[in-house]
Amino acid sequence: MPEARLVLGARGEQAALELYLRRGFTLVARNWRCSLGEIDLVLRRRDVIVFCEVKTRRGSRHGGGFEAVDGRKRRKLRALAEVFLLTHATAPAAVRFDVASVAVGAGERPGGTQVELFEDAF
Repeated sequence: MPEARLVLGARGEQAALELYLRRGFTLVARNWRCSLGEIDLVLRRRDVIVFCEVKTRRGSRHGGGFEAVDGRKRRKLRALAEVFLLTHATAPAAVRFDVASVAVGAGERPGGTQVELFEDAF
């Protein structure tokens, strides 16, 4: 993956993480990997574990980040979450799947970052 995309993705993940932290969540894992793939953010607040897919875009030419999380990606994230829960021996009261759609260069300030959080997206 080109370095510019990696930098853009990391910027989006950081912006989404900061929003979650302001809302009282605790980071459990970032860029957690196994043989199936990667989960961008795993967070916890009380007895709820949130698995968040972060999609960062520069501009809107290809649509919002939320639109990129199709059925195939949702199935993959569910499978990844199952492996995460099994390997971390945790049994939360609830599990939630969120999508953070991050727009870089959006908002009032040039170069600003805007995060739209879709809670319980699927």
